[in-house]
Amino acid sequence: MPRKLSPEDQWWCIDEKTKKPLTFKGLKDICLDTTEICYIDAHNSKLYYMGYDIETLAAKSCFEETAFLLLYGRLPTAKELDAFKSRLKAERNIPDDLVELLRKLPDDVEPIEMLRTAVSYLGNLDPERSDLSREGIYSKAVRLMAKVPTIISYFYRIKNNLPIVKPNNELDHAANFLYMFHGKEAPKLWVESMDLSFILYAEHGMNASAFATVVVASTLSDYYSSIVGGIAAIRGVLHGYANVAAMMQFREIGSVDNVEKWFKENIESKRKRLIGFGHRVYRSYDPRARIFKRYAARFAEENEEIKRYYNIAIKLEDIALRSKLAEKGIYTNCDYWSCQVYRGMGFPVNYYTALFAMARIVGWTAHILEYTENNILIRPRLYYTGELDKEYIDIEKRSYREAEIKL
Repeated sequence: MPRKLSPEDQWWCIDEKTKKPLTFKGLKDICLDTTEICYIDAHNSKLYYMGYDIETLAAKSCFEETAFLLLYGRLPTAKELDAFKSRLKAERNIPDDLVELLRKLPDDVEPIEMLRTAVSYLGNLDPERSDLSREGIYSKAVRLMAKVPTIISYFYRIKNNLPIVKPNNELDHAANFLYMFHGKEAPKLWVESMDLSFILYAEHGMNASAFATVVVASTLSDYYSSIVGGIAAIRGVLHGYANVAAMMQFREIGSVDNVEKWFKENIESKRKRLIGFGHRVYRSYDPRARIFKRYAARFAEENEEIKRYYNIAIKLEDIALRSKLAEKGIYTNCDYWSCQVYRGMGFPVNYYTALFAMARIVGWTAHILEYTENNILIRPRLYYTGELDKEYIDIEKRSYREAEIKL
């Protein structure tokens, strides 16, 4: 006869007091390790990179400086920052073989899915792909950070039958990306906003994509495989794809006059989930959202279409924050407002997640370096609730009460 396991058989999963299985679905509030990289003050709307307040970095830093901080653990000197920028500029070009791969990808491939494939292929072309030393990871990280903007820009222009625009090494990281993507130098507000976006999305603790990256790295796999794991995780609508879904939500609402009706029919009735609200960690207003919101307002002043979506977002946020959502600790997150800023810079909606990933490569790399410094293979366990020692029945004698599985 089949048998069930007793709690004593899986003692490592049993709470000593309740004698019940101690499981943490989604690993909520479980600390994987110690860190010096990032701290999220969930109740006071604060975010810190290496101890620096995100508001300070957003106001005073640039992406290259913030990336240096996350990778090397301190702010650079002027000489170090210049050298870091020069290294990034020197690595912007991508191999011809990769350009040909971008041409061959189907037209309906999502940009974030393209990026997953391109980074994997780029890893195949790197002669140092197996070098797991810290210096080896630093070098590969710089190369990847420099090349991903080129990959995304080339893909956009290829799929829209536009001539490829090669990197301009007179421009810094954000300005060069906008130049390659749009084919001309961008306005000051766009460059400032792109750089800001890179800073705000560079890192955010042990989120789903960072965890996926570190899980792969903990096996002592190669750097590119680890980053591909992060890109695959960020593709999901519960993570990086949320900024795409947020803009689609605003489009669905259509006008300010329709906001209240839409909210009652979809959110109050629980037919749909409000995109751009709620976070696994924050129980207050996402500090990044507050910064993105300020920039969204600046774009709204310059563009009537952006103003229409901005006004929809303002009214929807006001209604949501006065609803029961806020009482439950569900507040605006950064995806709600970042999509408005991306729209202001002229990016197609389906590129928003790739823009997120382009910045987050820095944070993923920082976690790879930190975790593998004292590496332990990440290998959780599960509490087994099924039966054991079932009788094997020969196939001609098998019958089941439930409906046949259709294959």
